[in-house]
Amino acid sequence: MASEEQAPLETKGWLYHPPFPDHWERTPLYSLAKWVNGLAFRDIQFSPVGKPVIKIAEIKSGISPQTKFTEQSFDDAVRIRPGDLLFSWSGQPETSIDAFWWRGPEGWLNQHVFRVTPKNGIEPSFFYYLLRYLKPNFVAIARNKQTTGLGHVTKRDIEAIEAAYPEETEQRAIALILGTLDDKIELKRRRNQTLEAMARALFKDWFVDFGPVRAKMEAREPYLPADLWQLFPDRLDDEGKPEGWAYLPFGELLEGTIGGDWGKEHVEADHNQAVCIIRGTDIPDLVSGFTGKVPTRFTTKKKLASRILQAGDIVVEVSGGSPTQPTGRSLQISQSMLERFPHPVVCASFCRRFRPKNRELGLLAACHLTNLYRNGGTWEYQNQSTGISNFQTSHFLEAENVLLPSQGALEAFVRFVELILSKTTNNESIALAQLRDTLLPKLISGELRIADADKFIERAEHQASHPTRSVS
Repeated sequence: MASEEQAPLETKGWLYHPPFPDHWERTPLYSLAKWVNGLAFRDIQFSPVGKPVIKIAEIKSGISPQTKFTEQSFDDAVRIRPGDLLFSWSGQPETSIDAFWWRGPEGWLNQHVFRVTPKNGIEPSFFYYLLRYLKPNFVAIARNKQTTGLGHVTKRDIEAIEAAYPEETEQRAIALILGTLDDKIELKRRRNQTLEAMARALFKDWFVDFGPVRAKMEAREPYLPADLWQLFPDRLDDEGKPEGWAYLPFGELLEGTIGGDWGKEHVEADHNQAVCIIRGTDIPDLVSGFTGKVPTRFTTKKKLASRILQAGDIVVEVSGGSPTQPTGRSLQISQSMLERFPHPVVCASFCRRFRPKNRELGLLAACHLTNLYRNGGTWEYQNQSTGISNFQTSHFLEAENVLLPSQGALEAFVRFVELILSKTTNNESIALAQLRDTLLPKLISGELRIADADKFIERAEHQASHPTRSVS
C-alpha cells in the first residue's frame, strides 16, 4: 500500500477532501474561478513613478517606501484594482498563504499571487470565505513542501482540492453573515489607523519638522494653546535643531535589549510554561487592530523571567526581511495588548526587545522608530550580505541619534499621544473576529445551516434600510 507521501494528490485525505454539506454541488476548486498568476518583474522595469507592483508585502501592509513602481504596461489580466480577490500561494505558510481583498490603488500583480475571478453562479464574497475556510488545508499542503522557510500551493494542488457550493441564495446569506462581521472589524481597523496617523503627525510636526519653532521664527500666528506654545524655543541653533534641545544616541533611551529565542523545539514535553510569540509579521496587525492568533510555545519559568514582555517594551524586527520588505518594523507593547493573550508574551527569535528607561522616553523612542521606518531610514542599519535583511542593532543603538526635547515639551507630547492611543481599543474587534472565525467553518462545513436563506436575505436587506430594527 502506498504511503501518504507516495499517494496521488487525489487520495490524500482531508487535505484535498474537506467536509461540505451533502446537498452542495461538488467540484474541483480550480474549476470555480479563473486563476491568473502575477508576473516576475525585473529591476529594469522599475521606475520612480508609475503604478505600484503588488507583492504580498503590499497586500498585507499597504503601499510603503519599499514598494516598487513601473511605468510600463502589461496584460490586463495582471492589472489589479480595488476590490479584486487575491490568493497568495507562496511564502511562509502560516502568515503568507491566504485570500485577500485588495483595498489599495490600481497596480500590477507580482508573481506568487493569483488574481482570482469567480465564475458565473459563484458569489465572489462567498468564494472568498470558501478560500478562508480552506486555509488550514492550504497551510498544511504548503508546510509539507516547505524548504528554506517558504512553502507553496501549486495549480495542481488547487485542481486536486475538492470544493463545493450551494445555491446562490445560500451563498449570499453566508457571505452576508460573515461579511457584516468583517465590515465592522474593518471600520474599527481604519479608525485605529486614523488615530495612529494623528500621533505620527504630531511627532513629525513637533520633533522632526519643528513646526512650532519655525512658526515662531516666521512670526506666524500660534496654532497651539498658549501653555503649549511657550514650551517651544524661538529659534533653531547652529545644528538646525530647536535651541536648548539635544541629540543623544538611541541606546541612551533604553535600559537594555534582549533577543527572542523561541524555536519549534520548545515543546510542552520539555518545558512547562506556555508563552505566546509575537513575530515580525504580526507587528502591522497588532498596530492597526490585531484580530488574529500568534503561536504558542513552551519554555521554563527561569528563561521566561528575563524575556517576558512588559507594558512599555518595544519589539523590533531585526532579521528576515528583504530588499522589498526591510526589517525594522516596531511595536510598543501596551497593557491592553498583553491582556488579549492567554499566556505571557515574548518576541520571536527574529525580533529584539528594547526596554526604555521610563514611560516618556519609551514613547519618544517608539515614535522615532516608526517615523524612521516609514521614511526608509532603517535601511542604513541593514546588512544584505546573505540575501536576508538583518538589522544591525548594535550599530543602530550607537549611531542613530534621537532628538530629546525639553522636559515640558516631552511631557506635553506624551499626554497628547497617550490620549490618542487610548482610543485605539481592540477588544470589540477581537470579539467580532472570534465570532467570525467560529461561524465560518461551521457555515461552510454544514454544521450550521441557514434556514430559508432567501427570507434571511430579505430581512437583512430590510434591516439595512431600517437600522433601528434587528435581524433575527
